Amino acid sequence: MLKIKKLIVHYGPLMVLDEISLEIKKGEIASLFGPNGAGKSTLLLTLSGILKTTEGRILFEEEDIANLSPDKIVSKGIGHVPQGRHIFPTLSVIDNLRMGAYLRRREKANLKEDLEWIDQLFPALKERSLQRAGTLSGGEQQMLAIGRAMMGRPKLLLLDEPSSGLAPQLKDEIFATFKEINRKGLTLLIVEQEVYLSLAISDRGYLMRNGRLIKEINPSVPFESPEGSPFFDTSCI
Repeated sequence: MLKIKKLIVHYGPLMVLDEISLEIKKGEIASLFGPNGAGKSTLLLTLSGILKTTEGRILFEEEDIANLSPDKIVSKGIGHVPQGRHIFPTLSVIDNLRMGAYLRRREKANLKEDLEWIDQLFPALKERSLQRAGTLSGGEQQMLAIGRAMMGRPKLLLLDEPSSGLAPQLKDEIFATFKEINRKGLTLLIVEQEVYLSLAISDRGYLMRNGRLIKEINPSVPFESPEGSPFFDTSCI
């Protein structure tokens, strides 16, 4: 579904992505790890068209989408849940969700069906559909940001630090929801600091540092600790 080939991105004179190459197959969950400043969020912003590429190719379903505008990338089937949620705080929950479907606003029957699915995934949002989004808890705002992106009916959903600031129980619920979304056929790329939670649901992982991709991780192959117990090698993150 997604192939990135030798992608280079600059902030002014500073190179922030240095020949990144990776791929994600249709129906997979992939996770992207690394320390702060590694370039993870920059990569998602570039895939969304918010940042422009210097060199390289971004192939989405075999079409090069590098440097397309964000609205065209959304229309191709890529949704983005940014770090920090960025909901519309003065709008109601239901209006935030409808904004996510702005490019599909004439599909009234399909929109009703999608809203019903969001209600099933996040019952708390249904109970607060007329409430102003800015008054929701942090966890509810994250649910809303995810639901809003899904209202665009993406084929690939980009999630930037979705568990940030959430209580442990809510983190487990959010990742269980990602599995449910994935079972419906949606491909996911997750940037996450909760390495164990993310790898537990992922088909593949990638490790970044200083703007470069330094390792691909197979979540089904655990490493051995010095004591002989299995664990995921996260020491370099």
